[in-house]
Amino acid sequence: MNDASPARRPRDGRALLLGALGALVLAAAPVVSAAAGPVVEPADATPAVVGGHDATEEYPFMVSLQQDGQHFCGGSLIKPDWVVTAAHCAKGSDPALLTARVGSADRTSGGTEAGITEIVVHPDYRPEEPGGDVALLHLDQKVPEAPISIAAEPGSPGDATRILGWGYTCDDASCSSLPVQLQELDTELVPDDRCADIEAGTELCTDSPTEGAQGCNGDSGGPQLAGERGRWELIGATSRDGDTDPACGTGTGIWTDLTAHAAWIEQHAG
Repeated sequence: MNDASPARRPRDGRALLLGALGALVLAAAPVVSAAAGPVVEPADATPAVVGGHDATEEYPFMVSLQQDGQHFCGGSLIKPDWVVTAAHCAKGSDPALLTARVGSADRTSGGTEAGITEIVVHPDYRPEEPGGDVALLHLDQKVPEAPISIAAEPGSPGDATRILGWGYTCDDASCSSLPVQLQELDTELVPDDRCADIEAGTELCTDSPTEGAQGCNGDSGGPQLAGERGRWELIGATSRDGDTDPACGTGTGIWTDLTAHAAWIEQHAG
């Protein structure tokens, strides 16, 4: 990508699919920043949860967004027929070409497969500006998996969180494909001044206590959670890298604060 600011490097798995899928509607998708979304130049795609491990529990709300059977972004089931994700994962896409696999830790099987009938992108979203990186996807059916609730507030710097995704698991060429099994990584909220180009009040600056671990390409749109096993609440959606280092595993990451957008989400998905 030729983003003016390296801090906007997207974490989108779509860039990695272009060679295999050919001339899709992805060319119409906006080129965005660091966490996962419609990126048009595969050469800049950096390997997903870097430094994480296979999921240790079931996450029935976890969604793999796919095109032609290939994962490109994550999402969270918030209603039986609504998914929240990052705007850069969805803007410019034809919903008829996308599908969602809900509730399976295996992105290739299990859970419930659903089509997408509508995409609602937040009006504040601009590909080259911070903020507004959130979108809603209306499924073509009500799925049986249990949705996750959006928390009343995101928490404070120092609070423990967890991120999930099927993004690349390393920062070098040794990762040639996305993991099949869902990855998780324990993270924490940190002060906004630890992140570059962040919109205070609507985005969350996040780091990992594990060295060399962070979200990456293919993780975009996926959840950031607060709580504990069996009692998780949704606070964020993976947006982009939080520093100017091109390696995903170093530095901070930025997540859209979904608690700050709860009223807009309820208005459109209520």
